[in-house]
Amino acid sequence: MAPPSAPSRVALVAGATGLVGRELLRGLLADDAMAAVHALARRDIGVQHPKLAVHLVDFAALPALPAVDEAYLALGTTIKVAGSQSAFRAVDFDANLAAARAARAAGATRLGLVSAMGADAKSAIFYNRVKGELEDALAPLGFDALVIARPSFLAGDREALGQPVRGGETLALRVSQWLRPVIPANLRTIAAKDVAAALLREVPRANGKKILLSGAMQR
Repeated sequence: MAPPSAPSRVALVAGATGLVGRELLRGLLADDAMAAVHALARRDIGVQHPKLAVHLVDFAALPALPAVDEAYLALGTTIKVAGSQSAFRAVDFDANLAAARAARAAGATRLGLVSAMGADAKSAIFYNRVKGELEDALAPLGFDALVIARPSFLAGDREALGQPVRGGETLALRVSQWLRPVIPANLRTIAAKDVAAALLREVPRANGKKILLSGAMQR
């Protein structure tokens, strides 16, 4: 029997303190094929691992990054937390796009994005419009694979991560529990770990642009 191949892939994660980002980080660190994981963060993420290197950065002025093969973007906030539409856009659009460009410059050929259900650059809803504009801005960067996850409301323990609870997510979870059999799959609340698992599965093997809808990520 041939010996197992040595770990060879190197990944980058932006947003590892969020619900999906933390699950992405866990999955990457547990992957035997992963040689190293670089996490971009504005503050200490509270995780230590032999494979992990945490880079405390200003996303408005990112430094040159170590060589990477693939990148995952999970930066996100809400207008309520950010304080204004412009502050929201600075995180959900500007910071994610900056991280994608930096990853591409560092050699990444594959990119996974945590977007949102309803993302559309032409949407009348500001939140959905920004998400759609980001998706469109990533397309021309030259990645061999661009995998976009569009989850519905996320289920996960934000309090455990030191994040404010989002009322819409709490309400959506209760409604999904009560009415799950009659709610369309793409509208049901989805566990953050299911979103992360879908991206970790698809990014290494996808070709071109692929969109993962919420219902498909729950199967």
